[in-house]
Amino acid sequence: MNIRLVTVLFVLFTSPILAQQPTIEWLTFKAASEKMKANPKKIIIDVYTDWCGWCKKMDQTTFVDPVISEYINENFYAVKYNAESKDTLIFKGKTFVNPAPNEKRSAHQFAKAILQGKLSYPSYVLMDENFSIISVIPGYATADKFEPVLHYFNTESYKTKDWTEYSASFKGSFGTQ
Repeated sequence: MNIRLVTVLFVLFTSPILAQQPTIEWLTFKAASEKMKANPKKIIIDVYTDWCGWCKKMDQTTFVDPVISEYINENFYAVKYNAESKDTLIFKGKTFVNPAPNEKRSAHQFAKAILQGKLSYPSYVLMDENFSIISVIPGYATADKFEPVLHYFNTESYKTKDWTEYSASFKGSFGTQ
């Protein structure tokens, strides 16, 4: 069979499958804030930098996993926030800026505030429906390790169980943790 024909058939048959793969609906913080007015949900903020290799790996592996992307889209507003952004951000009536926007690796005041001064990338900030920080989780995680984290906070199990107890009993889409 002609290699061209095989290539065309492959593209035709796999394109609809690839197009159906769910992706996370990443929002700006402002857009998430607007959506919260009509339909409150928890917020997950992916705090990243352009130079962070583990941030890129998280985007290429964990965040494209259908289990993770579907769960995040259904249960959270997902915000991607560059910790070195040059943009001004107003949150809870306070203005946040990058104090040295033209310097290399200058952290934005908002990133410092939501990461509670611990600048580690990637980090994930979970907020409740009132924009209060529930937790900050630093570091790369595979989809099977990230899934129980999402459930733990979304189901509000963090209010009644410690993480060790919860994670030991969690059975998700990837099997026993």
